[in-house]
Amino acid sequence: MQELEALRAGLGAPGSVLDLTPLTEVSGLYAVVIGLIALQWLLRAASEARLGYLPRVAWWAVLGLALLLLTPTLDVPALFGLGAAALLLAEYWPLPYHRAPRRPSPAWPLVSVLIGAVLAFSILQNQRPEPVAFVAALCALLAGIAGLLGVVLYPAKGAAAKTRPTLNFQTRWHRTVTPEWPDLSVTLSEQGAHLKNISKRPVRLAGWSPAGINAWYRVRGPDGEVLSELRAGQEALLPVGERDSGVRVWYGPDKEQEAHLFRADWTPVGRAGGRVLN
Repeated sequence: MQELEALRAGLGAPGSVLDLTPLTEVSGLYAVVIGLIALQWLLRAASEARLGYLPRVAWWAVLGLALLLLTPTLDVPALFGLGAAALLLAEYWPLPYHRAPRRPSPAWPLVSVLIGAVLAFSILQNQRPEPVAFVAALCALLAGIAGLLGVVLYPAKGAAAKTRPTLNFQTRWHRTVTPEWPDLSVTLSEQGAHLKNISKRPVRLAGWSPAGINAWYRVRGPDGEVLSELRAGQEALLPVGERDSGVRVWYGPDKEQEAHLFRADWTPVGRAGGRVLN
């Protein structure tokens, strides 16, 4: 009965619920914020898993959340800065998720969840629970849940093949989509226009044309080889001239029904002297 009364009293406020755990130094509001960050990270991992991407650098978020929890528990303010840095690294590092060639195995996520649950239960049963071990158990649970999301939400190969449209010369005349955030970027040099995939996913290439010209060219790499796909971070070379004022590139992101159109315009080098700035 005493345990039941303690549980009822603990449900009255987030801070009192934490009194039932080793993290007694963590305030209720602070715990809610940490929980929301963990939930946001799990939702992001689930969204990436639907596209076939699994965490890579994004795993640093688990360590970041652990350090944030240990900051008030161990009374070490420096841990807060390290935890925040780990969270920023997991979110804004280039390509924090990587493309998985096949559905991942559920073995290690299940083991991680099992270890985290058993460890947390045994720690709570101890008269003098260890907060560091309890945080490690929570991290094992969080990592295991994220791994299971990747297993469950990974797209089936059959469904992905059906939604993979063919990109060819007809793509130029079909309806296209101009994304709000571009997947490609262009930089100019003496060799031409360097087309780079700045997204975290590969894109399939249909062709390109200089701006204002009714033309159609295949995208080629710096070595002249025709490229049908541009991997994340990979570059292609578009041989534009001094009087070309831009390029149009037709491409298809993975698992997208409609082709995308990338537009880039600039002042031609041949007419740079007559440019007027407003």
